[in-house]
Amino acid sequence: MHDFIMAENSKLWDVICDGPFIPSKKVRDPALIVPKTRKEFNDGDRKAMEKYYRAKKILVRGIGPDEYNRTSACQSAKEIWEDLQTAHEGPTQLFRMNDDESIQDMHTRFTSIINELHSIGEIIPRNKLMSKIHNVLPSSWESKVNTITEAKDLQALTIDELFENLKTYEMKKKKDSERR
Repeated sequence: MHDFIMAENSKLWDVICDGPFIPSKKVRDPALIVPKTRKEFNDGDRKAMEKYYRAKKILVRGIGPDEYNRTSACQSAKEIWEDLQTAHEGPTQLFRMNDDESIQDMHTRFTSIINELHSIGEIIPRNKLMSKIHNVLPSSWESKVNTITEAKDLQALTIDELFENLKTYEMKKKKDSERR
């Protein structure tokens, strides 16, 4: 979503981050700022309002029906964006590998969540992702995590390489279990 908006017009992203534009004027001394009536809008006010509504339209058009229902009460593009961020960031805080889940299934679920966050402009550094993967594994995986941590240069290890190591370990565990 972030990339789409930036490609449309980078100033729209500023509109979303900064919040709604309300044309206003100074009255009295000392200065008191009050909203302008629509009749008092100048060309600059109208252009700024158009930009604001275009940003809001792009956000609304870019979401599905469930998200629309959740954000329909939001008054501004900034509120919509913040609501989307809150909704999509939540699952990563609760993310855990299920007991009956394979590494491949966990990897797919993890990647899906990270892609959702990326689509709303939330970029998580690789080192945080690696740490999250280590933390979500069950305690039975602790020895493998320690081995990987000690044997590999974690700065150079990619997330895909980490998952490949974990998949290999999972297959070995399964094979050993079948032998017994």
